Amino acid sequence: MIKEMVCIVCPMGCHLKIDTESLNVTGNTCPRGPVYAKEELTAPKRVITSTVRIVGGVHNRLPVKTDMSIPKELNFECMKLLNNIEVKSPIKHGEIIIENILGTGANIVACRDM
Repeated sequence: MIKEMVCIVCPMGCHLKIDTESLNVTGNTCPRGPVYAKEELTAPKRVITSTVRIVGGVHNRLPVKTDMSIPKELNFECMKLLNNIEVKSPIKHGEIIIENILGTGANIVACRDM
């Protein structure tokens, strides 16, 4: 069976076709396309971007993200965890807010100074 998808790795947005049995990928213009398509088909991952509460900052919310992608099936569990996190200012850009979230090896890091 051939599955079609749009690659989101770079701005080219290639329309990929992947054979679900052989994992042969066509339609890519860069070498990252086949890697993305195979991963998306077998074990999709996402980088989580969100905010957490901050006390003493300029704003009430601190933007955060995972420093690497995590399995897509953990997205909602990660968001529930972030909803209960509160940090205190000052926080530096890149500072680790939560280490090894959900045992994935990814850290939640601050996206700005506050």
